[in-house]
Amino acid sequence: MAASSHSEPLCTRFAPSPTGFLHLGHAHSALFAWRAAREAGGRFLLRIEDIDRTRCRPEYTAAILEDLAWLGLDWDGPVHVQSEHFAEYRTVLDSLSARGLLYPCFCTRAEIAREVAAIGGAPHGPDGPLYPGTCRRLSPVEREARIASGESYALRLDMGAALATLDRPLFFDEWGEGRLRCDPARFGDVVLARKDTPASYHLCVTHDDALQGVTLVTRGEDLKPATDLHRLIQSLMGWPAPSYRHHALLLGPDGRRLAKRDGAPALRDLREAGRSAAEVREMAGVGGDFAGR
Repeated sequence: MAASSHSEPLCTRFAPSPTGFLHLGHAHSALFAWRAAREAGGRFLLRIEDIDRTRCRPEYTAAILEDLAWLGLDWDGPVHVQSEHFAEYRTVLDSLSARGLLYPCFCTRAEIAREVAAIGGAPHGPDGPLYPGTCRRLSPVEREARIASGESYALRLDMGAALATLDRPLFFDEWGEGRLRCDPARFGDVVLARKDTPASYHLCVTHDDALQGVTLVTRGEDLKPATDLHRLIQSLMGWPAPSYRHHALLLGPDGRRLAKRDGAPALRDLREAGRSAAEVREMAGVGGDFAGR
């Protein structure tokens, strides 16, 4: 795997999931990353994060390429498609498992909800109530027997064991805020793979950033908490740590973030309505001086 360092030219990426058409919020993120790279004379990469095989569709991938080209955004090198790299993610999972950092979890979402309710609730992390550790307490013999019987399971990171491998606290560089301390424990025993998703977003994104030599991750501020967990995975795997820039989210007239589920205007709808690429870039642009925002 190619390593990256901050002495190398700046490299950013835009990594949409093809579960729908791009909207203005996506254009904002893409323009932010593209502009950061181009102003620094660096590289801008395009990644298609299609690990969710039940929701991702090839027609949306084609539409992403079309919409970005219409906006006038160019990217360097071939498009990286995550579904073509499941074998590499499996190798990472095997490495973590061999070190005793993963365990199989046989609990369904309904069972977890019932157990959380039975114990009077559970601490909350960025992704919701923390997993109570039910399957972490199973013996190796019981785990193997349940796997051998064909029972479905997810793979969870043993957060306590993972943190025990560290010899110093973790930090990340956030442009505009400096060096920030991480608290990955707040995610608890997070799922890194499940039957319907062979590898999680958290694992795939850190693997691919290292593989592609990304030196600056630009993404919405809603993903800032995930950086704590990503730094832990990077440390466990010996991957380089990029810098981060979490930008403000583009909001609609009602003050809510633009999202697919809330009917944010798709770029192709704006195009069909007669909007020019320049107008849409202005509507979705980051505005102002990049270094100062």
